[in-house]
Amino acid sequence: MFVRIKTTPNSPRKSVQIVQSVRKADRISQKIVRHVGIAHDEQELKQLKDLAESIKIKLEADNQYLLFGPEEISRLRTKETKHEQEEDYKVNLKNLKEEQRVVSGIHDIYGSLFDSLGYKNIIKNPARYKADIKIFRDIVLARIANPQSKRASVDMLEEDFGISIDLNRVYQMMDKLDETAIERLNDLAYKNTSDLFKGKIDVIFFDCTTLYFETFEEDEFRKNGYSKDLKFNQPQVLLALMVTKEGLPVGYKAFEGSTYEGHTLIPILKELKKKYILDKVIFVADAGMLNEPNITELEAEKIEYVVGMRLKNLPKKLQSCILDHGNYKEVKGIEKDEYKIGEFEHKGRRIIVNYSARRARKDAGDREKAVEKLRKKLLKQKNPKEYMSNYGNRKYLKVDGNVSIELNDEKIEKASRWDGLHGVVTNAENLSEQEILKQYNHLWEVENAFRITKHDLKVRPVFHWKPRRVKAHIAIAFVSYSVVKYLEYRVRLQHRKMSPEKIRQCLVRVQTSVLYDNVKRIRYGLPSRITQDARKIYKICNVTQKLTPFIIKKM
Repeated sequence: MFVRIKTTPNSPRKSVQIVQSVRKADRISQKIVRHVGIAHDEQELKQLKDLAESIKIKLEADNQYLLFGPEEISRLRTKETKHEQEEDYKVNLKNLKEEQRVVSGIHDIYGSLFDSLGYKNIIKNPARYKADIKIFRDIVLARIANPQSKRASVDMLEEDFGISIDLNRVYQMMDKLDETAIERLNDLAYKNTSDLFKGKIDVIFFDCTTLYFETFEEDEFRKNGYSKDLKFNQPQVLLALMVTKEGLPVGYKAFEGSTYEGHTLIPILKELKKKYILDKVIFVADAGMLNEPNITELEAEKIEYVVGMRLKNLPKKLQSCILDHGNYKEVKGIEKDEYKIGEFEHKGRRIIVNYSARRARKDAGDREKAVEKLRKKLLKQKNPKEYMSNYGNRKYLKVDGNVSIELNDEKIEKASRWDGLHGVVTNAENLSEQEILKQYNHLWEVENAFRITKHDLKVRPVFHWKPRRVKAHIAIAFVSYSVVKYLEYRVRLQHRKMSPEKIRQCLVRVQTSVLYDNVKRIRYGLPSRITQDARKIYKICNVTQKLTPFIIKKM
């Protein structure tokens, strides 16, 4: 073991590490035993070197310097230790101490999926950049286990997984996730999902969201725009995501933050058509994608679509027909409450509208809350200027210039007439009204995908500022999402329905304790208790899980 100082190009920063030389076959490689810290000047460097030397002496004295990662634990538990004897397992508990506790489940299961899905091949020259690919894999798995900043992920990997990575190496790896790697990633996502359905993806769901940054400075990629997170004064990027009705990834694309989401559909559609066979695919998207150029181009490309319709933007005559419940037929067996469907025509396209009594009650309740909030606000603030910037306020108010403002009962009554109504526009001729609405209702899978990506995997806020690092960060989150969704899909088909979070918690609890007998000088691996769900997940993924103690190393 020795103390190594690593410099950063074009930077005064120096990393202080404790390193051990390890022989692998005929080659000797260096393994980072402990990342001590980063020095910004000579004084800090001296202090960190002194600290590293003291840690090294302690590690050598305690003989604890070997950190075992989850892959190494997995390999050792399935391999017979040389000269292993039955007597080795007869121990005095008082002689045992726990040196390390490793989270095994995440790398065992998500790691095997990462490999089988081919994501280790998206970085060019995989044979040359094995170290970068391993770092990429570990950072993806760290994001699944507990999504944090890259710095916090590095700390967690060392503390909970026994994996030491220099933070600078993480950033160097991210720079290899360039445009070519991202293109390979999208190709793999499409292929993996297509293979699950024997090469046929019949429906693609499409939606956009925004990812904001903890800064107020724009550049050519991070720009201010309409923020779905209501961070209008902070730059953002626009993320377009495509999934199947099961939520399995088809692909994604990041746009500069000022892009209108309606302008994202056609570029992505053309890219997909150029690469893949899309003759019988139905595109499903929400009303944000609806504009006349998009619809016209979809029809010109002979692509079937189901897109959310803003009913209040239709001609007045057609609106009157939609509001007339006499134009609807009741559908039995869809909901416990009243449910009706009506079909209308506009510019040669089918407009399918459904009415749900349950949705009507929700719409009425939401409006009543908004009106009551406005009523209370009006008692405190009568200045019209305070209300003009918020459309949600204005649509229920009557404003007399800058003189007076009050609730508008006529507007409230008109709004109530739309309670429970929802519509889509489509050019699909061979689908029934109910089939069309069923396809659109699956759009919540995209919304759920964004919820998983934003909240479970915490892709936002984004702390990187260089465009290439931002794109690499999104790529890491997309790979994490892909692995998570594939496992969820397989578990649902082969076991039972479990949420991604439930599966994650289940696998985080699969751990291995490294115990050292200071008399026999033997290290043992002691697997944790494993639940029935975890056992089933291991079986589904064809991963062996040893449940009894095993010898890691005899000194």
